[in-house]
Amino acid sequence: MAMQASPSTFIPSRVKTSPLLFSTTNTTNTTSIKMMKKKKKSNLSTIKANSTLNETILVASPSPESSSSVVSHPTQPIMKRVTTDSLQYESGYLGAVPEKSPDFNDSTKNGDSPTLQSYLTNILTSKVYDVAIESPLQFATKLSQRLGTNIWLKREDMQPVFSFKLRGAYNMMAKLTREQLDRGVICSSAGNHAQGVALAARKLGCDAVIVMPVTTPEIKWKSVERLGATVVLKGDAYDEAQAHAKQRSELEGRTFIPPFDHPDVIVGQGTVGMEILRQADESLHAVFVPVGGGGLIAGVASYLKQVSPKVKIIGVEPADANALALSFHHGQRIMLEQVGGFADGVAVKVVGEETFRLCRELVDGVVLVSKDAICASIKDMFEETRSILEPAGALALAGAEAYCKFYGLKGENVVALTTGANMNFDRLRLVTELADVGRQREAVLATCIPEEPGSFKKFCELVGSKMNITEFKYRYDDREKEALVLYSVGLHTVCDLTAMVERMVSSKLKTKNLTSNALVKEHLRHLVVGSSLSKVPNERLFQFVFPERPGALMKFLDALSPRWNISLFHYRSQGETGANVLVGIQVLISELDEFHSRASSLGFDYTDETYTSLRDLLML
Repeated sequence: MAMQASPSTFIPSRVKTSPLLFSTTNTTNTTSIKMMKKKKKSNLSTIKANSTLNETILVASPSPESSSSVVSHPTQPIMKRVTTDSLQYESGYLGAVPEKSPDFNDSTKNGDSPTLQSYLTNILTSKVYDVAIESPLQFATKLSQRLGTNIWLKREDMQPVFSFKLRGAYNMMAKLTREQLDRGVICSSAGNHAQGVALAARKLGCDAVIVMPVTTPEIKWKSVERLGATVVLKGDAYDEAQAHAKQRSELEGRTFIPPFDHPDVIVGQGTVGMEILRQADESLHAVFVPVGGGGLIAGVASYLKQVSPKVKIIGVEPADANALALSFHHGQRIMLEQVGGFADGVAVKVVGEETFRLCRELVDGVVLVSKDAICASIKDMFEETRSILEPAGALALAGAEAYCKFYGLKGENVVALTTGANMNFDRLRLVTELADVGRQREAVLATCIPEEPGSFKKFCELVGSKMNITEFKYRYDDREKEALVLYSVGLHTVCDLTAMVERMVSSKLKTKNLTSNALVKEHLRHLVVGSSLSKVPNERLFQFVFPERPGALMKFLDALSPRWNISLFHYRSQGETGANVLVGIQVLISELDEFHSRASSLGFDYTDETYTSLRDLLML
């Protein structure tokens, strides 16, 4: 079994259900594996590994913002479909440590894949500086003082298009022949890759077509047009836009520029790693890199691990978009069934083929972080530099902070790549709401109080003078003996919060800490609550993801209403990535098959939340 070193201890790096290391409990084909940190008596983390995969498929064209690599590999493995929650561990823990491939240096088994030496040579001779700047490596004074570790920010958000993506796009396009450039280039993207290709095309004097989904916000596609590219809006989802781009590529002879899975793109992104070593005055403990399709981390690792092999290369993924961690865990690329869209710049269902080959050999592991932690790091970055990062751009910083806190790292030098600042203004409200939760400065709780005079005063007295109530949701219901109260409190210390909950419980007021419950933070804290949903006959709770486009709500209602009664509805916009919608619908058990058939026909992602902890809360 491979082992990984942490700053203070050794922890098993791969999840294996050995009875000597783990205690397991099987529930609905899910194995909960509890690992113990040697220097802590509490559980280190809980990792859920699916014992039964839902299905296996052969994939020719993987995921959002992905493309098939031009690198020739002898065999295409069967790709497994898995859920994001089949592998979760505590934020900051360096998990999913890959087992190195014995065939990595075997040219007979890797086809014409480039060698590490060729990656190093091409990074050193890249022409990316025709369009890109050497972004500064900036010391984060406030963060470093707070964490006791030297935090350095690699400011890729300061590039001309506010993202690192132009490096890879230009490096690939600069290698095209004049004849290829004259035929033009094409790509599919709803984000930073589109602007990188457009800027590179303007510099190289070639025609660029950028295919974007029709749901792309006007501010984004107009930014691409201003760079001189032709924007084509096609399809409701990215997959449709990508298919159209590839079709036009073949019909018109244009070169398709993939966002990450191409050696020349990887080389371009690898120049970031070259700059880090050139700029760093002291030895580095680790470099934290955000992971979507894997192009950036593959490029950075290809350089750093050859020039300075002792530096850890740590990937950071959102907990609900953990394609690389799960690929490491299964020993092969997997496809996520659903992917969280909050950090839309890394919302990728399948990592690249060539990027995975490199990452499996060179990356030290993956840190997972929550949406709250990302929001907290966006706020940290603003307070540090007065710059506002997009969620994917703050991902590596969130991972670095969590890692330093988890391992108690002190006095070391760590680098976090701040990779993008294309933030949409309408998302700032959500970031602001979740930032204090991510910093553990606010807690969300639920308490049942009796419906009687004086109960609210008693509740406030139990909260205590040390705790400040920042939000309170309550609605009187004369049909009930108890009312469910949702509220938030500003935290002073964890001990203060624990003491408050103990006061509530000792006074026979049932209380739950819901700070880590995503559904509560997303929906329930914004509803006026009172009576329990358990009293609504045949009610089931579902969470749908509505695309951000006109007619989405009516399409939903046409499919499900008036066939079933809608008993609860809460819409929570996520900006251009769509909206999360919590819906209560009265459906008989005998009608469930029909319901799922109609719901699936919508083409919207949805999950049944009827038996989650949210339902348990409402049945207090």
